[in-house]
This record gives sequence, structure tokens and C-alpha cells, in this order.
Amino acid sequence: MNDGMTTHHSSAVLIGSKAVLIRGPSGAGKSSLAWGLIAAGRQGLIPFALLVGDDRVELAAMHGRLLVRPAQSLAGLLEISGLGIRKLTFEPVAQVRFVVDLGPPGPERLPKPEAATVMVESIPLPRLAVASGDAALPVILAFLRTQTAGD
Repeated sequence: MNDGMTTHHSSAVLIGSKAVLIRGPSGAGKSSLAWGLIAAGRQGLIPFALLVGDDRVELAAMHGRLLVRPAQSLAGLLEISGLGIRKLTFEPVAQVRFVVDLGPPGPERLPKPEAATVMVESIPLPRLAVASGDAALPVILAFLRTQTAGD
């Protein structure tokens, strides 16, 4: 089906009414972070959270917004470390609110303003660069629950 969607090696979770797109190299913890966000939603730490897609998602720019949906063959599947592939309820399509780029330890303590935005499929989006692993979830929860000093 050619509907303008392109496949990306990423995960996505719907949080409230918009999704977070989680990017990073293989083994960076995209699936673990997705599960952590879903669990945080179930615990009431953030608004409602639901899987959109894990491992591969499809993205498309439409009317100035970035839409994400799961790759058809992986819809509703999430890899949970120690348990394997699990089946979850999922959102078939969502608008991306921001991007998380997982990387090596030691993200900048005070990131430069130009690093706070990224272009994805020609759409500018807020970007968080965080360390892979367990350190990522607290930073994202802080992002979702706080405002910058200038807000």
C-alpha cells in the first residue's frame, strides 16, 4: 500500500492524545522504554498510555503533522526483556508530539536550544536526547510533568 508512509526502526507510545516516537540503535532500549511508559500510564504517573508500535513503525507527514502507526506485521506486539514477545492492546494511528533519541550515557546537562528540535519527514518536532537504559524513563517523565523556566 503506497499511502505516503515510510517504515522506520523505532517504537511509539500514545500518551494522552499524542505519541512519543522512540528512536535509537538496536539494543538501545526502545522496547523497554515503551513498556516503561505504558506501565507509568497504568500507575497514574502520566496520562493514559498505549502502545502504537514496537521495533518498526510507519511515519507520514500529513497537513503539517507527523502520523505514526505500527508496521502491519508487528501490530500489537511488544518485546519485554525476560518475557519475549507479548501481545498488547494498541492504537492503530497517532499524531507524534515529540521524539526521544536514545544514545550513549552522558547527554548534555543543559542541551543547546538547537538540539531540542528535530525534523522528521519534514515536520519539526521537540526532541529529547537521553541515555539508553533505565536512565531514559525518569527524564521523559520529568519532561511530561514539568515546564521549562520560560513557559
